[in-house]
Amino acid sequence: MRKKTAFRALFTIALGVGLVGCNNSKNYKNSSRATGWDINSKDGGFQSNTDYDEQDPAPGLVFIEGGTFTMGQVQDDVMHDWNNTPTQQHVQSFYMDETEVTNRMYLEYLDWLKRVFPPSQENYRNIYYGAVPDTLVWRNRLGYNETMVNNYLRHPAYAEYPVVGVSWVQAAEFSKWRTDRVNERQLVETGYIAEETLYNSDAGSTFSTETYINAPSRVYGGNTEMTQSGKKSQKLVDNQSTDSLGNTSGGKQYVQRKDGILYPEYRLPTEAEWEYAALGLVGIRDYNNYRGRKKYPWDGRYTRSGDMRKQGDQLANFKQGSGDYGGIAGWSDDGADITAPVMSYEANDFGLYDMAGNVAEWVADVYRPIVDDEFNDFNYYRGNIYTENSINEDGSVQVVGSDDIKYDTLSTGRVVARNLPGEILQKPITEDDTYMRTNFSKSDNRDFRDGDKSSSRYYQPFQDIDNSSKRMYNSPDYDRVATGDTTQAKPKYDSKERTTLISDDVRVYKGGSWRDRAYWLDPSQRRYFPQDMATDYIGFRNAMSKVGSKSMDNIKRAKNN
Repeated sequence: MRKKTAFRALFTIALGVGLVGCNNSKNYKNSSRATGWDINSKDGGFQSNTDYDEQDPAPGLVFIEGGTFTMGQVQDDVMHDWNNTPTQQHVQSFYMDETEVTNRMYLEYLDWLKRVFPPSQENYRNIYYGAVPDTLVWRNRLGYNETMVNNYLRHPAYAEYPVVGVSWVQAAEFSKWRTDRVNERQLVETGYIAEETLYNSDAGSTFSTETYINAPSRVYGGNTEMTQSGKKSQKLVDNQSTDSLGNTSGGKQYVQRKDGILYPEYRLPTEAEWEYAALGLVGIRDYNNYRGRKKYPWDGRYTRSGDMRKQGDQLANFKQGSGDYGGIAGWSDDGADITAPVMSYEANDFGLYDMAGNVAEWVADVYRPIVDDEFNDFNYYRGNIYTENSINEDGSVQVVGSDDIKYDTLSTGRVVARNLPGEILQKPITEDDTYMRTNFSKSDNRDFRDGDKSSSRYYQPFQDIDNSSKRMYNSPDYDRVATGDTTQAKPKYDSKERTTLISDDVRVYKGGSWRDRAYWLDPSQRRYFPQDMATDYIGFRNAMSKVGSKSMDNIKRAKNN
């Protein structure tokens, strides 16, 4: 009994010492852990957002907690193409669009381009027309689809249907536009930009997130004034006040990254992110599913629901057989013959809709038959092209003006804008920028470690192939030739030496579509298509990287402690 009493006394003393130690711990929320100086003091000094909680989901996005998973197909490969060999990958937490980008969302983009860059003006014409989806993808030489050609994109009956006829290049440009519009709205809601500015943009004064961060005085083309009913007002709101001695207080004029107000960029998800999100492993507790045995975004191995209330209902929109795009009319029909409105079927465990069926979706990656997990198994992505801001002689960044727009002619002959007014001009990094670096050595890394032996008779494993040697993926080159008012692209290659369609300009697309059989609903399936071409069965959705904690639960635990 005495031993127990003595032990309790010692335990109480130790606990008390621990508590005293915790209570004596310095609270560094408003002072520097490095120097002890006050942060955000009225007398100046270092300014930091000490009240930042967590990144809120941007419009349209849901949270995807990252983790490890088996990427690729573990089950039988009936196509025998061996391009999705299973590998173990880890992805960081991110956000993804709840649904595919719809016609209404894309029409908002087109409306903005048409107002800001009127196609009636010669120098802006290709900005708008280069973004318009190819509605002729619906045509079939032995089918009548003119109703979709004329109505699918613009008729309100199809407003909540996924947009199609959009190339990978167009999807990437939409993502950039969305980033700037969302961040511009953020600055309006936090009082840093006048609300009227949103509706008074013109070609020479558009908002760019990167321009605002790097050179805020150059945003809106350097024109920070606007006229309303004959009165001038400021686009950028100065919420600082100045006293009689010239001292400023009451806030600041510009937002920086450290303020936590601006969102990271909207972008296309990587292939690893898309497959991970489609599988929805967050809700499983079965070891075999974790090891790559999960066949669909939903639980089970069948495409029809086993729920007693919805038994027999199809769980996705896909081609059920030859000449069967929806089933027999009535209870067994899947509700769609072409695409279906978004959210027509149940979401997966992450809350994402249509990750199987409806439309296949572009992802960011350049296609290669192998996923090089031997080099990297964390946030895997093939397609990095590193650039840097172009700098003037006086040290300022070069901002694209209305007369500085550059255009690219795609292999299809379509002309698209490479940059828009208000953006910072980019240039490839050079050898001087990568001197003594061990993690990367050049600007364009799309062909890094090319080495799939079965794809080329010019096998040179894991080497960067220069222009003077045989290309590993001997796909066609294209000559751009001007013919009158248009520009055409004609293939230039020797058919005897051509070995593949794979190049640095083909992109992966994932998921089955309304045109595909059930085989392609498996998230591990992967196909490729030229990045500047479009179809009636490929759409897209956006993703956004998450900054900060991996899990929302970690933030909650930290606050509670």
